[in-house]
Amino acid sequence: MMALGHRFADEFPELCLPWNAAQVPEPSLAIFNDNLATELGLDPGRLSGPEGVGVLAGNLVPEGATPVALGYAGHQFGNYSPRLGDGRALLLGELTKPDGRLVDIHLKGSGRTPFARGGDGKATLGPMLREYIVSEAMCSMSVPTTRSLSVVMTGEGVYRDGIEPGAVLTRVAASHIRVGTFEYAIRLGGEDLVRRLADHCIERHHPDSDDSSNRYLGLLSAVVDAQAVLIAKWMSLGFIHGVMNTDNMTISGEGIDYGPCAFMDAYDPSTVFSSIDHGGRYSYGNQARVATWNLARLAETMLGLFSDDTEAAVEMATETVNGFVDRFAQHWNALMAAKLGFAEVPTNCEELVSNLLTAMHKDRLDWTRAFRSLSGTLRADSPGVSDPIADDGSEQSAELSEWISRWRAQLSDSGVDHQDAATRMDSVNPVYIPRNHIVHDVLQDATAGSLTGFEELIEVLSDPFTERPGLERFAAGSSAQFAASFQTFCGT
Repeated sequence: MMALGHRFADEFPELCLPWNAAQVPEPSLAIFNDNLATELGLDPGRLSGPEGVGVLAGNLVPEGATPVALGYAGHQFGNYSPRLGDGRALLLGELTKPDGRLVDIHLKGSGRTPFARGGDGKATLGPMLREYIVSEAMCSMSVPTTRSLSVVMTGEGVYRDGIEPGAVLTRVAASHIRVGTFEYAIRLGGEDLVRRLADHCIERHHPDSDDSSNRYLGLLSAVVDAQAVLIAKWMSLGFIHGVMNTDNMTISGEGIDYGPCAFMDAYDPSTVFSSIDHGGRYSYGNQARVATWNLARLAETMLGLFSDDTEAAVEMATETVNGFVDRFAQHWNALMAAKLGFAEVPTNCEELVSNLLTAMHKDRLDWTRAFRSLSGTLRADSPGVSDPIADDGSEQSAELSEWISRWRAQLSDSGVDHQDAATRMDSVNPVYIPRNHIVHDVLQDATAGSLTGFEELIEVLSDPFTERPGLERFAAGSSAQFAASFQTFCGT
């Protein structure tokens, strides 16, 4: 059914604890990802059957598997926690895909482990469905991400604000090795354990770094670039992760742990959705800076691998981590140029984008709708003054009108055909994202017993770039009243 290896558990017994999931009384599928199962080389019919659901719920262990709870440390909101780990999750093992690559199969909400820190180890249906929604939407929009194979309802109530239905998520990841894993390793086993972990990451995630003159500095550089790609893609879509602690930053460069996350409606760089982020540490506009800070924490654990000379090692690490700024800018500019219809990044890209964002902020334009609407101004016969991005009845500002005219002229001066540009733009500017008010409603309905809205949303998000008749409500922004009060929670 699911042949799993246990390489990580065998190679790093210091970084995990053998453990079994808590038995659940009545497991039943809330959602199963047939397409992902097929991609993994699994039999969707069998895995979604009674025996398979038992495995996905944690009641049954696949033959040969060695479930473990992973240990890691982490800086949470800047504060170091030396021992975090999988308090309510288990790595079932590694699956070899048909293309030969390894992926982790991981349960979330599978009961208390020795890392639980007082929690009950359970998860509720709403947050697990939220992770499914966001991770699959990210995949559809070509963002590096962990995936969701299934959400299983456990048949038991879990107490949070009240009694809510329990659930277990099955997550698929390139691996679950995080910056926090390195922070845990340096404290537990020092440089030798960090070296072994780094060697494992080079082989599994960044083999090209082995060709550099300093393979461990090459690994750090590869992680810096992978994170620059990830954060640039997040921000190009108006996404806010919400809890960018070092234990939520993967070495592979995949997005992970979609808890208090959301997509912006009206553009504002200070936007925060997490109910516990009172200082705005993980706001939309601060995500690149936080990524740099997190990468510095990774570099600190690896200093001894870069050079025997501490001063030289610090200099190497500093230069590599600081390189994030330029790499992020490179990826961001390329993404934004594509969103604006340019075939190549224009020399004034940063100024052009900055001016647009300033106007969007002033006019409180919806991020997703604004960029999608720009292609319509190219298809129109007249300049954008008569084709405002804002379509809520508000008057378009003079700044935005001037910007649209200047942008259209620059495309023409660059030899870019407007119709071709509009077509390209529609391939990178989504119509449909997980709108906060819609996600809120479908999760409430799911908790109350109806998955109809959730299933419809998943279908819509599977093709986010194609506008389809009858789906207008999925592209609509939330009301001002909803947006003013909306918050997300970590789901523990």
